[in-house]
Amino acid sequence: MHQVPQWIYITFTAVTAFGVLLQAIVLLAMLLALKKALGRLNEVSRVAEEHVIPTMASARRLLDEVGPKLKVASQNAVTVSQNAVKVSQTAVEISETLKEQSSRLGTTVDHLREKTEVQAERVDEMVTGTLDSIASATAILQRVVSGPLRQIGAVFNGLRVGFDVLRSRDREVHSAADGDHFV
Repeated sequence: MHQVPQWIYITFTAVTAFGVLLQAIVLLAMLLALKKALGRLNEVSRVAEEHVIPTMASARRLLDEVGPKLKVASQNAVTVSQNAVKVSQTAVEISETLKEQSSRLGTTVDHLREKTEVQAERVDEMVTGTLDSIASATAILQRVVSGPLRQIGAVFNGLRVGFDVLRSRDREVHSAADGDHFV
């Protein structure tokens, strides 16, 4: 068999020792990191005990106090919803009644409108007839009155012209007799 030189055993032992030493350093670093993390975890645990546990106890007391009130509130909510259903049913009934009444009112209004239109046509015919009669009577009255008034006016105009002619003759007679002395 072959013999392995001694330097290989020494090298192998040195490398193994170095590996074990390196492993020990890594494990030591891990231990220190774990110790630091454990210290931090202890601190967080302490803060949690100080704050979270009292908060949870307060929440539990609050839940114990509010629980019965929530039951009453939920029962009230059920009652309110039942009443709301009844109210909505009543509203539906009222709505249907209003629709019927609205339909009846619409029919009545339409009937009344038709009657009003017929009456308005009658009144329009009466007013138109009355205005036509007044216009006709006015025209006849104008013919009856204006004819004689024109004749009377013509007579007065004739008399006035006649008097004007007579007056102008009297002036000519006076002005010829006075000669140049008339003022």
